[in-house]
Amino acid sequence: MRVLVACEYSGRVREAFRKRGHDAWSCDLQDADDGSQHHLKGDCLGYLGMGWDLVIAHPPCTYLSVSGLHWNKRRPERAAMTEAGAGFFLEFTKLTCKWAIENPVSCMSSRYRKPDQIVQPYDFGHDASKKTCLWLNGLPRLVGSSRVPGRMVDGKERWSNQDDSGQNVVRDENGKILPWNGPDTWKYRSKTYQGIADAMAEQWGTPANRSNSGT
Repeated sequence: MRVLVACEYSGRVREAFRKRGHDAWSCDLQDADDGSQHHLKGDCLGYLGMGWDLVIAHPPCTYLSVSGLHWNKRRPERAAMTEAGAGFFLEFTKLTCKWAIENPVSCMSSRYRKPDQIVQPYDFGHDASKKTCLWLNGLPRLVGSSRVPGRMVDGKERWSNQDDSGQNVVRDENGKILPWNGPDTWKYRSKTYQGIADAMAEQWGTPANRSNSGT
């Protein structure tokens, strides 16, 4: 099965598929973090016509996420970037192969359609909360592997990447909390959790979900 993971530099989803025998490639404007040779550097849109059976896209969410849209009225340049981001997102919906698009809660729920599924890393073996929307074409909804309960604070669950109020925090590999506007914070926030990457490969890479090409 030929798989393209668009807008991925970490290689987590790519490697989850490759470990299960698929011809999977990542693509991003940046180099691959893991130095893999199975990475295409450049504009993802230029690689979409290469006969993929499945495309999993992680389009940039900076100007689409609902958490930042309130800035658009005060900063016209952001509104223009939202339009550009929405257009980029919609390019993946034109594909005729099986595809999945991942994004946080964003304006695409109204500008395109509501997501088919919202997943949380705590349903896939991680002590973390990160609401992630999935738009799917020709693919089943992901089934969680194992739920990690959060700590209880005033009757509400909180996970390791949340403070007691429920505000999400970002930590580096050493557990240090990073500032929201830090130069590397976005990298840590954008990485797909390993449990979700594994679920994608296991559940979307099964024979029943392959194309009719026989690959």
